[in-house]
Amino acid sequence: QEPTPVFPRLELQPAVQRMRELEIQESARQAALLGQKPAPETTPRISIDEFAKVELRVAKILAAERVAGADKLLKLVVDAGEPKARTLVAGIAEAYQPEELVGRSVVIVANLEPRKLRGIESNGMVLAATPDSGLPVLLTLDKPVPPGTRIR
Repeated sequence: QEPTPVFPRLELQPAVQRMRELEIQESARQAALLGQKPAPETTPRISIDEFAKVELRVAKILAAERVAGADKLLKLVVDAGEPKARTLVAGIAEAYQPEELVGRSVVIVANLEPRKLRGIESNGMVLAATPDSGLPVLLTLDKPVPPGTRIR
């Protein structure tokens, strides 16, 4: 009869990765218990292959309006270089007036699954930097780039 191991052999890389993930989760849990923010370096790292799955594109805002009943949301219609314009819902209404956004080029995540927000289907995400003590600031381009251009 062939002997079988009592303990299965662990593969080193997946085991180390899992331990790092658990360490990050536990550090975040402890920081939350103490009322502290987790340190920025606790963010898990991803591989270049995982990052390549995120499709960032340039989009031109064609129309913008406030979402009824929401203080922070704007409904944006954008040209992302596709045959049909897409609708996005963004939490930037405290920082931007709808009329000042029309015609601006922004960076979007184009391949997110659609999500309904306040009854509006959002087909992507506008990228913005949000300082700890401030309002969101849209990521924009310093030179004109055609809508739909892929960001790499």
